[in-house]
Amino acid sequence: MLTRPLWRPARAASAKNIHLRAARGLARLVSEPHGKTLAWCYNGLVPGPEIRVRQGERLRVIVENGLDEETTVHWHGVRLPNGMDGVPDLTQRPIGPGETFTYEFDAIDAGTFWYHPHQRSSEQVGRGLYGPLIVEEAKPVRIDRDVTWVLDDWRLTKSGAISDDFGNGHDMSHNGRVGNTVTINGRVPDTFAAQQGERIRLRLINAANARIFGLDFQGHEPMVIALDGQPVTPHAPDGGLVVLGPAMRADIVLDMTGEPGSQSAIIDRFYQGLEYQLIDLSYDAKPLRDRPPEWPMELPANPLPEPDIKNAVRHEVVFNGGMMGSMVMADMGGSMGDGSSDGMMGGMGSMMGMMHSGKIWFINGVAAEGHVMDPMLTLAGGRSYVLAMTNATAWHHPIHLHGHSFRVVTRNGQATTHREWQDTVLMAPRERVEIAFVADNPGDWMFHCHILEHQAAGMMGVIRVT
Repeated sequence: MLTRPLWRPARAASAKNIHLRAARGLARLVSEPHGKTLAWCYNGLVPGPEIRVRQGERLRVIVENGLDEETTVHWHGVRLPNGMDGVPDLTQRPIGPGETFTYEFDAIDAGTFWYHPHQRSSEQVGRGLYGPLIVEEAKPVRIDRDVTWVLDDWRLTKSGAISDDFGNGHDMSHNGRVGNTVTINGRVPDTFAAQQGERIRLRLINAANARIFGLDFQGHEPMVIALDGQPVTPHAPDGGLVVLGPAMRADIVLDMTGEPGSQSAIIDRFYQGLEYQLIDLSYDAKPLRDRPPEWPMELPANPLPEPDIKNAVRHEVVFNGGMMGSMVMADMGGSMGDGSSDGMMGGMGSMMGMMHSGKIWFINGVAAEGHVMDPMLTLAGGRSYVLAMTNATAWHHPIHLHGHSFRVVTRNGQATTHREWQDTVLMAPRERVEIAFVADNPGDWMFHCHILEHQAAGMMGVIRVT
């Protein structure tokens, strides 16, 4: 259902034209003696080319499909018309082999976004199809360098090839396809050169299928200035770790305070007992300045409509399923989203039956099969809504809503400190999170877990905005 959006950005006088070709190619993921890895690339690159536009500019992207199967491109986090959202069969016909499709939209929000397929995404993204989309502010914060890191992990064989075990039952029912090799911008990282006194805006994008990153910038004090492309009050990350679930982004200001000639590690500490060194910050012998600059960090707000939480319509959303899902549901009262004890226990039995038939993950007791399905919610355009979401599973889930950004307003009943705008919120096992937004963009929008194996195994729904 394609109708006029309630927000009407001013159309740019001309469009920036980009050409992307999805095709097989060779990528240097790991260093010698390994050879290059056969991957799926945009324009022969992993990640695909960084697309940069200015806020308010119109972007036109001609996508050519050089694969042997259908594909699409989804512009993750971008508020755009429904027909440009890249969801196969729901918002567009998939792009067949040898075909092209033109995506065109205005960049109404500044920030850090990314693009990837929504057609068989667990494998297409897992083989390398993704890239960064940066929308620059009209008046960006003052920095010395603007740096993008696209984080990913790969499941590689001993020969350096991508393992072909996509879609296996263990990944589907547990925490997804976590790889054994982590890359930054498509390469296993070594060192990152810096100078004392330098101020860097580091744009972090998690393009992994399932890995959650928790980055410890040892000896440094990163300041978070944006989440999922949307400005936030500058603050130090909770617990000292910059945490990114799959599909999430964070812009941080990193003041390089190390001594000339020194090195400092960035450690990924998200998984207890599985910590590893991601990369070393390596300082040049010559400092840029003797102390960090005192430039303002706060970004200008994007034109997002503020939800009226007091008068918002509320909906309950419960995520179920997966390995150990029945145990968690029983501990939490068997919640399937209807609130009654009989309904909860009956829902558990129904869910167990569906799991035996191959359906693994559920939203309000329903497992998706493909992208076209009856809406789980129908929202009136222009109204404010609160989704009270419960993760009744044993695993983390990064929950993504297409076409909108939302405020994260509570976690486990406690108000969030920063009421951050996001498009993907990471929910811990058994956690309850409330998000609020104005349903101002008409169409049928995907709502799903961005651990791509969970999405493929049922944790996906459609929210219709009229």
